[in-house]
This record gives sequence, structure tokens and C-alpha cells, in this order.
Amino acid sequence: MFEMIKKLFYPIIAILDFITKYFKTIVFLTIVYFFVASSEDSALNSSEFENTNLQKIELLGPILNIEKTMAEINEAKKNKNIKGVLLLVNSPGGAVAPSVELAYAIKELAELKPVVAYASGVMASGSYYASIWANKIIANPGAMIGSIGVIFQGTNLEELMDTLGVKTQTVKAGRYKEAGTPTREWNSYEKEELEKVIADTYDMFISDVSSARKLKKEEHTEYADAHIFTSNQAKKVGLIDEVSTLTYAKSEIEKLSGVKTPVWKKEDKLDKFIDRMISEVVSGFSVNMGGTLKAY
Repeated sequence: MFEMIKKLFYPIIAILDFITKYFKTIVFLTIVYFFVASSEDSALNSSEFENTNLQKIELLGPILNIEKTMAEINEAKKNKNIKGVLLLVNSPGGAVAPSVELAYAIKELAELKPVVAYASGVMASGSYYASIWANKIIANPGAMIGSIGVIFQGTNLEELMDTLGVKTQTVKAGRYKEAGTPTREWNSYEKEELEKVIADTYDMFISDVSSARKLKKEEHTEYADAHIFTSNQAKKVGLIDEVSTLTYAKSEIEKLSGVKTPVWKKEDKLDKFIDRMISEVVSGFSVNMGGTLKAY
């Protein structure tokens, strides 16, 4: 029962832990940033911005809030100076809707300029979905690829609520309105309803993968079916194009983009640091709490 209570209050614990560990560091770095930024900005040569012709976009951690990544993709689409994009992926997947949104945004981007997706660690489920329309998918030799599948999970808190003396009261309209409720075991007809959603979403997933990667949909049990592959195995079944390093991936996008002198767009290091810290906490309890449709 202790584990159930711990899981129930995980969001609060995670937030307090984040504040305890990183708040002072972030405040300190923010102050340093404001003192240093102005001198660095004045030292930058404006011609460097004009010559920037390649951009790296990172897809890291669980896919939940994609606002920043989508903004970077849209910026790359509109910026005529950017001739190619490297999508750096290390993600176990995430919620279905944002994964699909990313996939189609990358597809639109790849129609305008070359995109190389690189799996630096994990490119699984939703993050693989997001990468399928890249012009080329390259994976680190030690990366894990695949897990093409869909899952819906929910917690059954009925026994805990009985122990605590807590009961729910529900007024509903619609037979399936409580499908996925955490307050009791799901009825058979509710499970069937959720299974229909899962099946349709999975069909969409494998249809897009087979189309993007030029694979046979009827053979999806070979490359999908939630199989987890090493990079070499993923190449054999057609999920990726090459097994190599980040250096090679960069050279490939430089070659595909046709730039004579590669100049990569610089990233704001402080913004990147803060984004990662916040993302780790928010993603942590968002993944563990709540019943949502996920491509993990």
C-alpha cells in the first residue's frame, strides 16, 4: 500500500525535489547569463548568422509537450538560409497525438529541405514515428530502435480507496463515459471500446511506417508488433538506413544539403539547460500518472 500512496503523491514529490535540487542553480545561472550575454552578443559577427545554413533539432525524453520542437521545425521551414536539418533523437516515445504531429511536421519539412534523423540512444515508438519521413535515418551502433505499438494504461485504485474509506460519486450520460476510470476494474465492454481505439491507432501507425519506409504493411509483424531492435537488426528489417556515428550523420546532412561551407546554427546553452531540467520533472510524473493513449 505504501507504494500506491507514493505513486499517488509522486507529482508533488517530484516538483519539490526539482525545486530543492535545481532552483538555486537556475537562479545563479540566470544571473550569470544576463551579465555575460550582452558581452557575448556584441562579440558575435552578424555575418555568422547570415551564413548559418544547417540546423540541429533535438527530440529528447518522453514526447508530451512539443511546442518548442514544433517552433524549431517551423523556423527551419521558413528560414531560407537553412539548407538542411539534423533531427537528433533520444526518446522512448510518448503520447500519440504529439508524436503524429511531429511526424507530419517533419514530413512537410523534408519536402522543402533534406532531413537526417539520428538515433543517439533510443528511437522507439512515438519518437520513431516522428522520424519516419526523414530523408535518411541513421542510428548509433548501440541505439535501440522500434517498439512500434500503442498502449493505454490506467491505475486501479479501488483497493486503496477502500482502505482509506474513499468513494466516488458519478453522474454520467453515455455507456462508455467511464472507460479507463482509475476508481474500479474496467468492465468487459469498456475494455472492448478501448481496444477498438488501440487497434485503429496501431493501424494508422503501421500504415504510415510502411508508406514512409517503403515496407509491406502485410508484413508488419516483422518490423512492428512492438519488436525492439538493435541498430543492426533495425537496418535488416528496413526501419533505418545506416548504422554509424553522429559525425557521419552530420556529414550526411551536409552532403544532402549541398552546402559548400557548413555553418551550424548555435543553440542557447542556458535555455537548453533549463528546458531539460524542467522537462525531466514534468515528463516524469506525466508519464507515471493518468490514463492516456501512448506510443511507448
